[in-house]
Amino acid sequence: MSSNPTPSRKRLMVAGISGLTLAAVLVGVGLSARSRDAHAVQAWTESQAIPVVSTFAPSVNAQGDTLSLPAHLQAWNMAPINARVSGYLKDWKADIGTQVQAGQVLADIDSPELDQQMAQAYAHLLQQKASAQLAGSTAQRWQHLLDTHSVSQQEVDEKVSSAAVAKADVQAAEADYARLKDLEAYKTIRAPFTGTITARNTDIGQLIKADDGGTTSLFTIADTRRLRLYIPVPQNYASAVHPGLQVQLTVPEHPGKTYTATLLGDSTSVDPRSGTLLAQFVADNPDGALMPGDYADTTVKVAADLHAVSIPSSALIFRAQGTQVAVLDASNHVHMRDIHIGLDLGARLVIDQGLATKDRVVDNPPDALRENDPVKLAETGVAHAPKA
Repeated sequence: MSSNPTPSRKRLMVAGISGLTLAAVLVGVGLSARSRDAHAVQAWTESQAIPVVSTFAPSVNAQGDTLSLPAHLQAWNMAPINARVSGYLKDWKADIGTQVQAGQVLADIDSPELDQQMAQAYAHLLQQKASAQLAGSTAQRWQHLLDTHSVSQQEVDEKVSSAAVAKADVQAAEADYARLKDLEAYKTIRAPFTGTITARNTDIGQLIKADDGGTTSLFTIADTRRLRLYIPVPQNYASAVHPGLQVQLTVPEHPGKTYTATLLGDSTSVDPRSGTLLAQFVADNPDGALMPGDYADTTVKVAADLHAVSIPSSALIFRAQGTQVAVLDASNHVHMRDIHIGLDLGARLVIDQGLATKDRVVDNPPDALRENDPVKLAETGVAHAPKA
């Protein structure tokens, strides 16, 4: 038997070796393709990890800004009217909503006690006048007797002094009678100024107590031909308040209608409790459309600051370092910039320190954004995942 393999066996060996070689090649190709895919996925994942952001350039508003502030209206003059004499209300002549003139009668008070005091004071005055007349005559007679040496100088001095005391008593009685007479005029309650009756808290027959601070006033009167407008201006905007300043105001009961008020003055000090400067304006109200006590929305014009820039509030970053924004350098790396807000207008902010118009500011910055992070601009498009 020959030791050489037969031809068929040789063919089988060659086929086996070829199959193993082909399998190895196929495995190598598969591993290489998988490695390429893995590298591609890794590269895409790393690319996607870089934040995609949008930017804007800060702008300068040369026209200035407007500030919306709450305010309230008060009557030009308003006074509660109380009684100066005690008694019972005899009648009233003006109800709420009545337009009255200065000095017009509002009510009458019946005061029997005051009438009796007046009568007593008048009788006392007559008594003192009679006593003073007698003392004066007596002093004059004793002066004549002194000329004839019928009486002593001491006696004459006593009579003259008694006459002077009696004269002083007359003056005191006259003053007391005049006081009661003036007080009697307050039995008739009159309007202190022209205005509108806004409250009537009394009725016929009601017991009236004079000068009782604990009781409710009989009437309240308000002069509404002009109104005072009070605006608490935040400290940051106090510089916007200047002589001649005019503001526009609206009230809820007249939607769409705007009124104008002119500055009268301000408190010249900031309230430490609210951090505001109280500014007082005057608004004409000839038709009575505005009412005292009204809440009002006001629009205050703020002059432009050419050294400040305007940005949307969505660009702010609030962290432990303070108020910041994210700006990009030439290589699209992030740098955190400290800023100072000069004016807060709600959706927009006026920045007076920290930014310039040449800066590229990130809008709606991601929470995870950090110093020197690389970013992609939204304008360049977003990378897509590679296909398998």
